Amino acid sequence: MKPRVFVSRMIPQEGLDIVLAACDADVNADDRHLSQAELIDKVTGKEGLLCLLTDDINDAILGAGQQLKVVANVAVGYDNIDVQAATRRKIIVTNTPGVLDDTTADFAWCLLLASARRLVEADRYARGGKYTGWGIMLLCGEDIFGKTIGICGLGRIGRGVAKRARGFEMRILYTDAVRAPAEVERELGAQFVDKETLFREADFVTLHIPLLPQTHHYVSVKELMMMKKTAHLINASRGPVVDETALVQALRERRIAAAGLDVYEHEPYMASGLIELDNVTLAPHIASASVETRMKMAVMAATNLVEALHGRRPPNIVNPDVLA
Repeated sequence: MKPRVFVSRMIPQEGLDIVLAACDADVNADDRHLSQAELIDKVTGKEGLLCLLTDDINDAILGAGQQLKVVANVAVGYDNIDVQAATRRKIIVTNTPGVLDDTTADFAWCLLLASARRLVEADRYARGGKYTGWGIMLLCGEDIFGKTIGICGLGRIGRGVAKRARGFEMRILYTDAVRAPAEVERELGAQFVDKETLFREADFVTLHIPLLPQTHHYVSVKELMMMKKTAHLINASRGPVVDETALVQALRERRIAAAGLDVYEHEPYMASGLIELDNVTLAPHIASASVETRMKMAVMAATNLVEALHGRRPPNIVNPDVLA
């Protein structure tokens, strides 16, 4: 008899096929976010749950699934899951690291370029019928080539951003809780500095840090006041690492030039006043949204799910203590 599982949202068919071949799967075909009550109902009697980053998998939901053996998250981050509660209940938690690194680094650069050169603002201008002829001061932005980029978090994605920055002959500063090996710094041409130095000297600050208690509001009033008035803030990591209310104020008062955001503090909601600002580029959490990457994420999550349900160690386990 196949294990019973619930798939909380539609995923690319390549991943879904793996689940359907190995499991008796109940799939949320509506592809909509489910409430806690709905998730509790759906996990009851299930041995596996395949979920997305937008699903808040708390202790109440984990407790309702008394037969749950595994929660497979289709994301590299897993702050949407109460991992401590899952571990206590002997439930395996898995994620999908690695496959989205280059895609996310690409998109961070997409935000950086769009922010620097006022691309979205220019698009609205052209579509709005305002373009009546070339002007020397029309929508002037900021140069990128030869400027200073500050990378907060030199993990896999941060290193990808640094590699791309070398093509623009940028001065590369980085800060991290743990300094990278000397050979990595040499390869990337990256200089380790403290957080304050990075925020004061960078023309572009880009965030690639996990959401942890110590990184909540990693960027707030203090950091925004340190930045150059010509600087841009890019966030394609996690929304709550930025104090969004403080950012709105800084953008409104032009304390910094602009920002490019793919994530938000209270996603999918945005801080009051953010969408009215011309000097911010907004994207709906699509940094990993290439066809190839989303397919790989779905396949990885499905493989994690099936391996765990068949008593094997899944390739990407977050809480290995469960297997001890």
